[in-house]
Amino acid sequence: MPDKSIKLLTYNVHSCIGGDRKLDPGRIASVIAEAEADIVALQEVDVLRRRTGGVDQAHAIASLLKMQAHFHPALSIAEEQYGDAIITSLPTGAVKAGPLPSIGEQRGAISVEILVGNRKLLVVNTHLGLRGRERIRQMTTLLNPGWLRGTADEPLPTILCGDFNAIPSSATYRLAARSLKDVQLAGGAAPRATFPSRYPLMRLDHIFVTDDLIVKKAAVLENRLTRIASDHLPLLAEIGFA
Repeated sequence: MPDKSIKLLTYNVHSCIGGDRKLDPGRIASVIAEAEADIVALQEVDVLRRRTGGVDQAHAIASLLKMQAHFHPALSIAEEQYGDAIITSLPTGAVKAGPLPSIGEQRGAISVEILVGNRKLLVVNTHLGLRGRERIRQMTTLLNPGWLRGTADEPLPTILCGDFNAIPSSATYRLAARSLKDVQLAGGAAPRATFPSRYPLMRLDHIFVTDDLIVKKAAVLENRLTRIASDHLPLLAEIGFA
C-alpha cells in the first residue's frame, strides 16, 4: 500500500482581521476546512491580546477544526502574545520552538514532529523579518541542523514553510532553494503570488521540502473568501513520501 500523502497549508492570518477590517477567526477556520488541510502552519496569530478581544486565536481556530494547536509566541508583553502556530489532527511528537536572530521585531519559529501513518514528518513554521540582512541570518539559522532535520538520530523528512517576507529573486529565498525544493515550482503549475490578497503581486509565502518528499500538487487559494479573510492568500501543497 502506498504511503498516505498529506495536505499542508501555510497562511499568514493577519491576527484574523480581514480586508473588511472584521475580526473573524471563524472565517480563517472556514478557509482551512474548505482546503481539507491535514497540517496548518499559521503566522501572525494573536493570543490573549486586547486588540483582538483577548481570544486565544490558535486554540479557537483549532477547536473549530477539531484539531490541536501548538503555538509559539515570537512576542510576549505580559500575558499578551503574538506568533506562529502549527495545527493538525494527526498525532504529534516532539515540539521545538524558539527565537531567531532579529534586528527589528522579534521573530521565531516552531517545529513539530508529526506522525503520518507509520512515517515521521518534521514541519517547521516561521515568519521572517522585514530587513534583508536579518532574513538571511534567520534563514541560515533554520537551515542548520537542530532546526531543519529535527533532533532525532535519523534525519527526518522536513517541510519548512511560512511567510518568509522574501520574493524568489531575494538572497533569503535562494539560500533555501539551494538545499530544498519549492513546492510551487515542483508542483507542475505556474507559481502564483500570495500578497496582498486582493491583488496579489508578490510571492512571499513559501513551502519548501527536503528531497525525500514528493510534491504532488501546489496551489495558491484565491477565491471570494480568501481575498477578504486576511491580507495574505493561503498556499496549499499535497506532499507524499519518496
